[in-house]
Amino acid sequence: MKQPQGNNTSESGVSIGVQLLTAGTAACIADFATFPLDTAKVRLQIQGEAVATTNTATVSRTPLVTNANFRLPLAMATPNGAFITTETGFTTATAAQPQYRGLVGTIATIIRQEGPRALYNGLAAGLQRQMVFASVRLGTYDSVKAMYQKLFNERRDSLQLITRISAGLTTGGLAVIIGQPTDLVKVRYQCAKREIGGKPRYASTLAAYKSIGREEGIRGLWKGAMPNIGRNAVVNVAEIVCYDVVKSLLLTRGQMRDNIYCHFTSAVIAGFATTVAASPVDVVKTRYMNARPGQYAGAIDCAVRMATQEGAQAFYKGFVPSFVRIVSWNVCLWITYEQIKKLVFKPKVNHDDY
Repeated sequence: MKQPQGNNTSESGVSIGVQLLTAGTAACIADFATFPLDTAKVRLQIQGEAVATTNTATVSRTPLVTNANFRLPLAMATPNGAFITTETGFTTATAAQPQYRGLVGTIATIIRQEGPRALYNGLAAGLQRQMVFASVRLGTYDSVKAMYQKLFNERRDSLQLITRISAGLTTGGLAVIIGQPTDLVKVRYQCAKREIGGKPRYASTLAAYKSIGREEGIRGLWKGAMPNIGRNAVVNVAEIVCYDVVKSLLLTRGQMRDNIYCHFTSAVIAGFATTVAASPVDVVKTRYMNARPGQYAGAIDCAVRMATQEGAQAFYKGFVPSFVRIVSWNVCLWITYEQIKKLVFKPKVNHDDY
């Protein structure tokens, strides 16, 4: 007869603390392996914003340089990347050309202009984020799912979609509420080298926490929490629930055994679904979290201005690097997590739950 479990132990026989640490460790390994792709994605997502800001800048008017015989047109670049072109006697500001083009081009440009280490700007905050986000949204998923199984009482032989989606939404939202400051600092730090003169906004992740708290208040550390809750809820459903369902189908129908090939296939499908579903809210979240105080009235204002100034395609800026990064991250995460679970979890988790 199965002995009753304590309140700090899940049905898998492993304490909640161990589950949180296992999920956080696997996520940190995946984050480290794919972080340059995330940096490229963030730079591409905010690129259109810089161009749009330049377009709305105040136009200075300066007389054209001339001599006795002819008028000499001038062109020079300002520190923020806008081009000052002199014609018909006045200086006008026009939009800068996009600095980054494509995944490979973005990575190459960052390395050439800022050095290879710039690809890992914000890594410390990223790892802090994963230890909080992943440990909550992934480490508590099984326990929350078990709670919803009892609540909804869905048949064990069904896909239990209501149970799984509810668990994904719950753990995804909870992760943001707890770990939003780490995500904010990661985004800010990844964009640090885009300042005038090439100087970073923050000297370190610790300095970023202090600076944001001092300049924007404690609420500033939770800036963008609402769009991030939306994003993380979508990501959790598309990522964890999709992986959960696909793996369950592959195992129950006998198409694959519970091995790395099964984990890889499930992770790739989950990664694609996540990219398609989460890209629009991810771009808005990145723009809003990186914005200066007062730049946007809110996340909805940010989304509306993106749509009106840059068009609907702006919501899928950085889609390719985002897809490559999310699929790579999912493959690294799930294979690592599954292997760690086999070593740590005793007894093994029932495959019917996946």
